[in-house]
Amino acid sequence: MSVTDLSLLSKPVSDIFRQPASKAEWDRYRLSREQLDFFESEGYLPNVKLLDEEQIDILQRELVEIMDPAHPAHHLYYEFSSNESTDPSKVVFHALGAWRITAGYHDILWNPAFVMAASQLFGDHAVRFWHDQLFYKPPFNGGVVAWHQDYSYWTRTGPIQHLTCWFGLDDVTTENGCLHYIPGSHRWGLLKKPVLTGDMNGLFEFLTPEQQTQFKPVACPLKAGEAVFHHPLMVHGSFENKSPRPRRGVVINVFKDGTISNSGDVLLEGVPPISAGQPMGGRFFPLLFDPATI
Repeated sequence: MSVTDLSLLSKPVSDIFRQPASKAEWDRYRLSREQLDFFESEGYLPNVKLLDEEQIDILQRELVEIMDPAHPAHHLYYEFSSNESTDPSKVVFHALGAWRITAGYHDILWNPAFVMAASQLFGDHAVRFWHDQLFYKPPFNGGVVAWHQDYSYWTRTGPIQHLTCWFGLDDVTTENGCLHYIPGSHRWGLLKKPVLTGDMNGLFEFLTPEQQTQFKPVACPLKAGEAVFHHPLMVHGSFENKSPRPRRGVVINVFKDGTISNSGDVLLEGVPPISAGQPMGGRFFPLLFDPATI
């Protein structure tokens, strides 16, 4: 079976996500002023519709295929762990790089509902891709993703002008491990990072007494196909999946065009390094959307 590395193609390769043909069509995907204000105040924005039922079905089927370590394109992943949980009795599947492997996971980067929202949350700036993630918590024994800030793992790029989009391929509830947020924590500054799939409360030792007092988690349940966007310094995490249903989540991480490399080291496994001080770009960090072009 021949394998095509889809990172070679910096545009949609299918018709799964139809591209708008006019400014009026793009405007249908715009967030409201109320949504933008909520994000600025709270640090996250839930319940943004990204996928229809057909698109969900495509991504679910593709996920089954590419979770198999024997998949012929497995070598294209940056990271792949059938179980990243530090608790041997729990399971958290986690992988980076699915966009290089299947049409659905590649083309969702150019999903109009995603790129328009991301651009607006950046203040109507151009959006460039950072990397994707897959998270799967199986029924009954899905493990935790500890409280953390995404940017604490991304300091090799800067300045802090990043954005995370998390969406579910299943209905996501408190029972099967939905995300929880600490509203307003995006204003706490950069904290030290815990082990991502280790002790749920590993971050607490890095918090001030005031921050510990303000630590009041809010659950973020989502319908399948809905997304939540959050600030790169937003403290968030997810608890175990003890339900009889799977929890399949996909993450798209992006930054404003103009973000630079802070290190000459390898940024992602198998990706040529970008010299410190140079802008992030090229084949592996494509421009997804520029509002000036519509």
